[in-house]
Amino acid sequence: MSDKKKKFDKIINIRNKKASYEFEFIDTYKAGLVLKGTEIKSIREGKVSLTEAYCFFRKGELFIKQMHIAPYSMASSYNHEAVRERKLLLHQKEIEKLESKFEEKGLSIIPVRIFVNDRGLAKLEIALARGKKVHDKRQSIKEKDSKRELARMKF
Repeated sequence: MSDKKKKFDKIINIRNKKASYEFEFIDTYKAGLVLKGTEIKSIREGKVSLTEAYCFFRKGELFIKQMHIAPYSMASSYNHEAVRERKLLLHQKEIEKLESKFEEKGLSIIPVRIFVNDRGLAKLEIALARGKKVHDKRQSIKEKDSKRELARMKF
């Protein structure tokens, strides 16, 4: 074994699979999260759900709502709330750019995935997105099926 031992053996990469089906991504950003102690422990266990989560602006700051982080099983009475508003950390220029684009008609900011980086910090990948129409969804299903068929033919 090497001298440098990895600090985090388990790789956490939780995706919002529904997002790519429902939305067309225009631009993506990586944001930090303001968390409580038991929340990061639950994230490292992989107990997070992003399916109903969305982002919004309040007083020039970006927040995420409806992201479910399960309570930490080993915590005492000082456990966190499972669903609460959490502040996202971005550079000020990125926030201003996102806020100006967010005001356009039909655009929203949605979480795409949550992961733990090599320093052990939880990061959230968010996307500026436009909702897909029904025919767009059919097109993405056709593309997915054709890719699957090509993969089968290779073997």
